[in-house]
Amino acid sequence: MTDFAVLGVGAPVQSALATRGIDAPFKIQSLALPDALAGRDVLVKSRTGSGKTLAFVIPIVERLDASARRPAALVLVPTRELAVQVTEEATAVAAARDLKVSAVYGGVSLEAQARSAGKAHILVATPGRLEDLIRRRRVNLDHIQILVLDEADRMLDMGFKPQVDSIVRRISRKRQTMFFSATLDPRVRTMADAYTHSPVTHQIEDEGATVSDAEHHFIPVARQEKISKLQEILEGHGGLTLVFVRTKRGADRLHRTIKGRGFKAEVLHGDMTQAARQRALARFESRRANVLVATDVAARGLDLDDITHVINFDPPEDHTAYVHRVGRTARAGRSGSGITLVSPDEQSTVSSIANRLDLKNEYIANGLQRMAPQLVYSSRGSRSMMRSRPIRKV
Repeated sequence: MTDFAVLGVGAPVQSALATRGIDAPFKIQSLALPDALAGRDVLVKSRTGSGKTLAFVIPIVERLDASARRPAALVLVPTRELAVQVTEEATAVAAARDLKVSAVYGGVSLEAQARSAGKAHILVATPGRLEDLIRRRRVNLDHIQILVLDEADRMLDMGFKPQVDSIVRRISRKRQTMFFSATLDPRVRTMADAYTHSPVTHQIEDEGATVSDAEHHFIPVARQEKISKLQEILEGHGGLTLVFVRTKRGADRLHRTIKGRGFKAEVLHGDMTQAARQRALARFESRRANVLVATDVAARGLDLDDITHVINFDPPEDHTAYVHRVGRTARAGRSGSGITLVSPDEQSTVSSIANRLDLKNEYIANGLQRMAPQLVYSSRGSRSMMRSRPIRKV
């Protein structure tokens, strides 16, 4: 097995990784590290949970010097939660070479973030808050040597391209750029072409969706009976449950409803302040609340190993979103369940997702494909759920 030393990682960083129980690189790290450590631009197709964060954190830490003018590296991320996650992971490694890491994102004191950002070698930022600090002349990007765009596809989805374009124009062209995305569709490639120079491309062709320890259940239910079915499921276990809905308004509404039915629940969505989001996550992680109702954007970057159930109250928009959602459970060797409530008008979307992920048997386990779309399903009398099967590669 390849180790970090063979890839060119120095002893201090190796020691910092070993302290965290990381002794061998993930596949994407083995592929990208040699080029990234050599200072080349890299374009990486890699899904969430593949180890991509260290694939750019390690080269940044190895290539920067503590005496460099600050900030010297910039990591752009789409959400506040991901900014916090990347900052925590980078801080643990950067300390090995006396480098400081800071994050800037909305929902907390701008002044405090500005002061911290000016002292950091590595700056992790969401585009909106960083652009605000630049306009106020509280952050200077003149000395950036390394630029990372993490989850570039999600930044496009969220409409951040104008802000990202504005930020990148302020950074010297004499820089290293590392570009990470879960997809490399034409719009992502166009963005990558604009930001990188002759990048070396790395992608894991067989990395498809792998929630191998999760059970997958698709339950037919009339739309008006979804809340009753959700209550029935929540009453049937005592683990930590993440419930996905599509909209912020829907999240607030469902949160109020299930709290009114006696469940200890929190809500997480993009309209909440950062302080409110952190309180909700802290209560959920400490089990003072065992249900978290969230939108996709808010749950991006959520990294808890103890979630036992993911419930799609509203189905995901496609197979990629399904993998991301259900991937919040069955982590770190633990088992878990992904449950999707399917109303008659949602059958077409969910059927396509199940077929794409080779979950046809799970989908028909409760008779979904044998029922005509126009029928109204009862939430009662569902068949028992099937055994777990891994999602095969996409």
